[in-house]
Amino acid sequence: MNIDPSLLSSRPGNAATGASTSTDAPTQAQLRAEATRNEHNEDLTAQERDLAHFLTLLSQDDAKPLIPDEVTDYYLARAGFECDDVRVKRLVALATQKFVADIATDAYQYARTRTQATPALARGKEADVPRKTDKSKTVLTIEDLSAALAEYGVNATRAPYYL
Repeated sequence: MNIDPSLLSSRPGNAATGASTSTDAPTQAQLRAEATRNEHNEDLTAQERDLAHFLTLLSQDDAKPLIPDEVTDYYLARAGFECDDVRVKRLVALATQKFVADIATDAYQYARTRTQATPALARGKEADVPRKTDKSKTVLTIEDLSAALAEYGVNATRAPYYL
C-alpha cells in the first residue's frame, strides 16, 4: 500500500530527540482514506475499461444500431453536424433509437390505459348489454402518441383549425 507522506503527522519534538512514537505511524482514518482513494481509482479504471469496450463495439460492423448509418449521416448533416468518427454517429443513432423506443412504450401504455378504462365507462351506461372486447389487440391513436410525446416536451397536437 502506498501512503502519501503528507498524510503522516509528526511532532516537531520527536525529530530532535530521535524518539519514535506511535503518532509517527498513519492513523486508522488516514489508512481508510487511502484505501477509499485506491478503490475509487480501481472504479475509474473499470469505468474506463467499460467505456473503451463500448466504443470498440460501436466501431464494429456486427453491432450496428437499428437506424442505418446513412440515415444518421443525412440528419446529422442536415442539422449541421460534421464528424468523421463512425462511433460518434452510431452513438447518436443509438440514443435516437432509445428515444423512439421510450416514446413507443409510453404511447403503448397510454393506449392500454385508455382501452382498459373504456369498458368500465360502457358498463355504467349499458349494464345489461354484455360487451365483447378483444384483449389481444391494442390500437395506437394519435392522442396516445401526442400524450407520450408531451412527456418529452414535443408538441404533436393537431392545429385548432383542423377538426
